Amino acid sequence: DSKFGLQAGIFTRDLFKSLDAWDRLDVGGVVINDVPSYRVDNMPYGGVKDSGLGREGIRFAMEDMTEIRNLVVRRRPG
Repeated sequence: DSKFGLQAGIFTRDLFKSLDAWDRLDVGGVVINDVPSYRVDNMPYGGVKDSGLGREGIRFAMEDMTEIRNLVVRRRPG
């Protein structure tokens, strides 16, 4: 019920409860059996709602620093 939704940590041995929480929680990430601040460099990290915009991580940093462009070369028939 919070206006924030960064990460959540769930401690359980029940995989079905974990998946149910994953479906119900409105957060940017769910960590099962560890603290919600757990992070590996190549995994996306970020929130939803008032917890910020976008994601952190290698892939997302590369996307932020990349300008997508398009080039079309059409040959004349014949």
